[in-house]
Amino acid sequence: METKELLKKVRKIEIKTRRLSNHIFSGEYHSHFKGRGMTFSEVRKYQFGDDIRDIDWNVTAKLNEPHIKIFEEERELTMMLLVDVSKSESFGTRTQQKREMITELCAVLAFSAMQNNDKVGVIFFTDQIELFIPPKKGKSHVLRIIRELIEFKPKGAGTNISEALKFLSSVIKKRSIVFALSDFQDQEYEKNLKIASSKHDLTALRIFDSAEEKLPDIGLVQFQNPETGTVGWVDTSSEAVRSDYEAAYNNLIVNFKSNCSHSGTDFLELRVDRPYTKQLLEFFKRR
Repeated sequence: METKELLKKVRKIEIKTRRLSNHIFSGEYHSHFKGRGMTFSEVRKYQFGDDIRDIDWNVTAKLNEPHIKIFEEERELTMMLLVDVSKSESFGTRTQQKREMITELCAVLAFSAMQNNDKVGVIFFTDQIELFIPPKKGKSHVLRIIRELIEFKPKGAGTNISEALKFLSSVIKKRSIVFALSDFQDQEYEKNLKIASSKHDLTALRIFDSAEEKLPDIGLVQFQNPETGTVGWVDTSSEAVRSDYEAAYNNLIVNFKSNCSHSGTDFLELRVDRPYTKQLLEFFKRR
């Protein structure tokens, strides 16, 4: 993509998503993802009424006089965006592709975090880790993330959610807000989802197209699996074929919801041909 065209796309997304984050999401983001942890500030002499559980016994022993630890709310947060850039995200039959919606959602979330003076980082993944952008603050950093979301060309094609979650847990040690954006067309990631959810405030955003749910009855059609590249003919006029396809797809969704439920992970499902604003806002309020 030429630089001029890229900058035009970045600017278009910035204008749309920043307006949303400024006027709609920033308040909800701030109230539901404000700093919750407590960090050590200083030591002072014990005063009548202080909680004895806060006594610093090492300092007390050294000075032979009771001292307590003072803590303050840790206000600065880190947001991590775990972004699926596999081939299946390029699917879209109506208004936009799944990847385009993911880009918009990431921009809205990143600008909301920026308004709250929080850091934002990104992990792009397919069946491997494609790119890690460490958390930083500022508008220029958010715009860099948007540029990467628009023009990044992954090496892999498949989806390995478990590997992405494992990488997240290894590189981000501090408890963070994490949004995993994917169609979750994968299996066997519950274990690492549970580990990541215990360390971070994790939300899974499943992005899907309604055309993926059922096969239309349109006769003999050639299909290609975008992630494996395999090509085959499918008789969509067969009721059994359509039924098997629908069952397999529904099994993926049941698996996704079950994994989230068992790991204590919040989740939200968003359709590419419907506005996400109301759903995302209601999700924030529900939390």
